Amino acid sequence: MDLNKINNVYFLGIGGIGMSGLARYFKFIGKEVAGYDKTTSEITSGLTALGIAIHYDDAIENIPADFKNIENTLVVYTPAVPSDNSEYGYFVSNGFNIQKRAAVLGLITKDSYCFAVAGTHGKTTTSAILAHILKETGTPITAFLGGVSENFNSNFLIEGDEFTVVEADEFDRSFLHLSPSVACITSIDADHLDIYGDKEEMERTFVAFSEKVKPGGKLFVKSGLPINGITYGIEDNSDFSIRNLTITDSTYLFDLVTPTEHVRGVRFNKPGNHNLLNALAALAMATTIDTPLSRLAEALATFKGIKRRFSYHINQEDLIYIDDYAHHPTEIDAVYEAVKSVHPNKKTTVIFQPHLFSRTKDFAPEFSKSLANFDEIILLDIYPAREKPIEGITADWLLEMISSDNKQKVEKRDLTEVLRKSDSQVFLSLGAGDIGLEVNTIKKALSEKIC
Repeated sequence: MDLNKINNVYFLGIGGIGMSGLARYFKFIGKEVAGYDKTTSEITSGLTALGIAIHYDDAIENIPADFKNIENTLVVYTPAVPSDNSEYGYFVSNGFNIQKRAAVLGLITKDSYCFAVAGTHGKTTTSAILAHILKETGTPITAFLGGVSENFNSNFLIEGDEFTVVEADEFDRSFLHLSPSVACITSIDADHLDIYGDKEEMERTFVAFSEKVKPGGKLFVKSGLPINGITYGIEDNSDFSIRNLTITDSTYLFDLVTPTEHVRGVRFNKPGNHNLLNALAALAMATTIDTPLSRLAEALATFKGIKRRFSYHINQEDLIYIDDYAHHPTEIDAVYEAVKSVHPNKKTTVIFQPHLFSRTKDFAPEFSKSLANFDEIILLDIYPAREKPIEGITADWLLEMISSDNKQKVEKRDLTEVLRKSDSQVFLSLGAGDIGLEVNTIKKALSEKIC
């Protein structure tokens, strides 16, 4: 596929975080861009502001006439779009060039020096940190992120095309479309079992991804993972290691030890060991292009974070509200550890929206154990995303499994009233569904407690 011969790019599911980054890219390089999505969002509003035509009713007649030209139109879709989507059916039956998002991303990045971050957890933050420190040190990069960076208020950055930074998504084995120059694997926990069946198959696929690294390239892996590569870890004998870690005023201070250097007094402002590992992975990857390590470490101190990744919305002495995308037991554990490290001895309430019936079913015991760590548990209904309900798998079913005397299932409409009655000092909203749309409502309810 020669992108130079394509004038129009049409997106099915344009409001997805990964799809929207590609849409921005094609708009930036001068292509005509349009698309469909089920609902409006902050992401689609941002695309519309760029002049991208988007509609929200699945109807063939809504496809702009220019995008029905088979000769110079590329159709990009996400697996989240159902196969019975009428627009998808139209493009298939008429022989259009239809590609998955991952295949297009692989095509865009194949001739660049590509940094690819893979892992069941941490890839969004790691790739965002990497994009930030490379940008701050003058590297001409294009970055496609799975979240909105608070440093450049976007999930897309383009300041050159010699280097690219991408998330290597394991869902649907998408990352096998990439050919990175430098890759990183942050974690391999069981997930997406509806795709892989079991953890062993998932591990085999991560090994297959590691073999996609270009000849002469480098692979970084978190210490302890069952894949050979350049290791990184905290207070251990990894090739890249964080040593002498301390916390001062919610800021981490540490030494960075590499195979060739030792940099003291590195600063990082995002709490939790998982975020420290993300930062370390990004620094390690960035050293492959010979930017001085001291400059990379200096840039790390100015990283602000990712929206919906341990994002503070209230941060006062006796009232704290944090929103996070955590939707897997391992991620919930990491958030809990981070909260306790920076806000010890405070009563915590978690508002959790399970994501996917299949994930809830597969990891119910792990979810119940992770959630039981919090002092108060508020459970919302399962967010279905791309799935249909599974008989017997409900939020009430999960609630029964949680060992806690302070737990309840709550409807969204009743959330404000429940929060007003809570005497906790720290509140967290967690989940990958539409719970992010409740942030302002939660913040307002908690703010009224202050008054």
